[in-house]
Amino acid sequence: MNLLDVIFLSIVEGITEFLPISSTGHLVLTAHALGVEQTAFVKSFEIIIQLGAICAVVLLYGKAFLQNRGLFKTVLIAFLPSMIIGLVLYRFIKDILIGNPTITLLALFWGGVVLILLELVFKEKEHHTGELERVNMKQAILIGIAQSISMFPGVSRAAATIIGGLFAGLKRKTAVEFSFLLAVPTMLAATILDLSEMSFALGTNEVMQLLLGFVLSFVIAVIAIKFLLSYITSHTFIPFGIYRIILAIFYWLALIR
Repeated sequence: MNLLDVIFLSIVEGITEFLPISSTGHLVLTAHALGVEQTAFVKSFEIIIQLGAICAVVLLYGKAFLQNRGLFKTVLIAFLPSMIIGLVLYRFIKDILIGNPTITLLALFWGGVVLILLELVFKEKEHHTGELERVNMKQAILIGIAQSISMFPGVSRAAATIIGGLFAGLKRKTAVEFSFLLAVPTMLAATILDLSEMSFALGTNEVMQLLLGFVLSFVIAVIAIKFLLSYITSHTFIPFGIYRIILAIFYWLALIR
């Protein structure tokens, strides 16, 4: 993996981590398009640079998050399903699922279909939860279960948690913001677990690549978060669903077949 590969992958991560289009799926497809071999380091790189994007959430929401113990507890409850399933299926996910373009494309396509269908049937009601502090335990568990589905590359953690939030009775903006916060323990745990499982030594070049990836994904993610919060005030998620479907079909026709 060369410098341009690192830059491209890091920018893609920063843009896609919090949009409902699958950051992992985009990283897998981008690496495939660039001809980057899915070595153990590359797979770890794709997981670890997500920490840079997560730090963007900490920057924007950290103070409010830490000052509200109830919200902190709710996010941790939502994190539990993914933690349990992730620990059980970690090796299968990393060795078999991550890096598989076919699985990624199928998840991208059908995830796009689900996003479109959801927007066609979902109607935001006045009684829906409109504040992060009012998200209850039942809603948190439902969102956490939804997030677990995103362990399949291409599903999108953001899409799964946002959809889960809407079905659990959250308003659109609240579902998006809760998705941001839930990403913090989820991706932090994934990074720590991946580091603990590393069976190779990092050289100076690999360390520099990780640092560059971290910084780039952090900066781009800050911009992406602000964009999404502004976008959802007057738009639906249908364009993201259409984009996912088009990307899956185009990539399949152009690069897989």
